[in-house]
Amino acid sequence: MGIETFLTRPLAPALERGGRDDDVVMSTRIRLARNIDGVPFELKMSDSDQKAVLKAFEHAQTRRPNDVPELILFRMRDLSPLVRAVLVEKHLISPDLMEKEGGAVVLSDDEMVSVMLNEEDHVRLQVFRPGLDLSGAYALSSRIDDWLEETIDWAFDETLGYKTSCPTNTGTGMRASVMMHLPGLVMAKRIQALIPAIQKVGLTVRGVYGEGSEAEGGVFQISNQVTLGLSEGEILENLEGIVRQVIEHERMSREMLKQSLGVALEDRIFRSLGTLRYARSLSSKEALTRLSDVLLGVYLGYIEGLSAKKLSALWVSIRPGFLQYTAGKSLDAGARDMARARLLREALR
Repeated sequence: MGIETFLTRPLAPALERGGRDDDVVMSTRIRLARNIDGVPFELKMSDSDQKAVLKAFEHAQTRRPNDVPELILFRMRDLSPLVRAVLVEKHLISPDLMEKEGGAVVLSDDEMVSVMLNEEDHVRLQVFRPGLDLSGAYALSSRIDDWLEETIDWAFDETLGYKTSCPTNTGTGMRASVMMHLPGLVMAKRIQALIPAIQKVGLTVRGVYGEGSEAEGGVFQISNQVTLGLSEGEILENLEGIVRQVIEHERMSREMLKQSLGVALEDRIFRSLGTLRYARSLSSKEALTRLSDVLLGVYLGYIEGLSAKKLSALWVSIRPGFLQYTAGKSLDAGARDMARARLLREALR
């Protein structure tokens, strides 16, 4: 399977099918950070060190058990900047790995597993699940970690746990995160009060592409901040408990807005739908905001005959990298805005 398969579908098949609580939770991710014992951390790695990491993973591939999906390795140096941008937009690689010529990504054909090599850490294993499924994502990530550990010696300290390039990941090396669509809380202006409350219990709230990114279209990423001093089970239990509370707050906010705003909310939603169906030029930010409104309209029952999964796919396909890859050429900002509007018109007519 070539890289093209991953570039032509906006959503992984499992994400198209959906999962538990997917009216609010778009996806779940478990990420494990690991480093190879005896190999310098990223900042001091030589070319030969980077090659050693790739070789260690390729050796492990020869002993892959049946309960671990088949994985395909792609080196960054073999991928164009545009292809890398699409992989970032699909969360299959990080913006950091995108810039590393000595890095690589290893993908399962269903896109539910992504292993980044020579990123901030030697190995960053990511497992995705549709909807809210922390236990399922962790179970698979743990199986893959156990498999790799059979042939690779991880850098580990009996007191501190897994050694990582950044001290904030030391310990379990695990970052569990949930991508949530929270238009109700944003529209009701309740998100500003909720974020500090979430942060007080050791969690962090970020934008759609992680640290430093903006919460576009009402999409937020909630993840654990503490990796040291807690077990994986405790981290997952804490995160799931908070996420369930956020889900309930979001659903209540949606119903409250429906009752209090009435036709004003309905008008906003259908104006956004009209804009998406007829606009000739749309920025990424406006398109995502309008899509968020329309998706809210689907879940509130205002809009029929339009699936939430189709809207979720558009969320990815209107991104700059995906647009340009589909067009087969680089586009300036103005051309992208016109291409984005055209894609949305054709998809929603």
